[in-house]
Amino acid sequence: MKISQETKALEILKILKKLYPDATCSLTYDSPVQLLVATILSAQCTDERVNKVTPELFARFPDAESLASADREILETLIRSTGFYRNKAKNIQGSCQKIVQDFNGKVPQTMEELLLLPGVARKTANVVLAHAFGINAGVTVDTHVKRLSQRLGLTENSDPVKIEKYLMALLPQKDWENFSIRIIYHGRQICKARTPNCQDCQLAHLCSFKV
Repeated sequence: MKISQETKALEILKILKKLYPDATCSLTYDSPVQLLVATILSAQCTDERVNKVTPELFARFPDAESLASADREILETLIRSTGFYRNKAKNIQGSCQKIVQDFNGKVPQTMEELLLLPGVARKTANVVLAHAFGINAGVTVDTHVKRLSQRLGLTENSDPVKIEKYLMALLPQKDWENFSIRIIYHGRQICKARTPNCQDCQLAHLCSFKV
């Protein structure tokens, strides 16, 4: 018997919670602005690599004020290994300057305000809101969430915003971010892009994708 998409999504969530009970954001940070910066750096880069870069970065520039006024070349040098470092440095500095000028040095706590920051789209905003402030404003859609949502047959969309809106309709709001985090863990460990381990996947019975 074919089950509804909502029932399927809730069953996936239930299994993921059992598989990864302690799953949380794997970026290292001590404040909302540090999480914002780390999330910007994580674009097209592994969290592991970001966590190797941020200790020195945050030791030298621990807050929005210091990042806003940092020497751009020094900033670029510190984050070079994360890739696309010039654009990331520009966005980090631009975001921190706006935080200082428009938000009294504090990272804003609404989606609308976060999206005003240079280089910040819904994915970054969702991570910051959920993990810095405990606000589930949406479902974070990264490459893992996109890939697994498609493979599991939850969506045929390729647009991250459309995927997010659809997942939000299927899942309880309190689980929006923990669904993303657990899907990401599963994507890293089992449902890899090139070599998915379908044989050992505990979601296989719910999956549309087989290798």
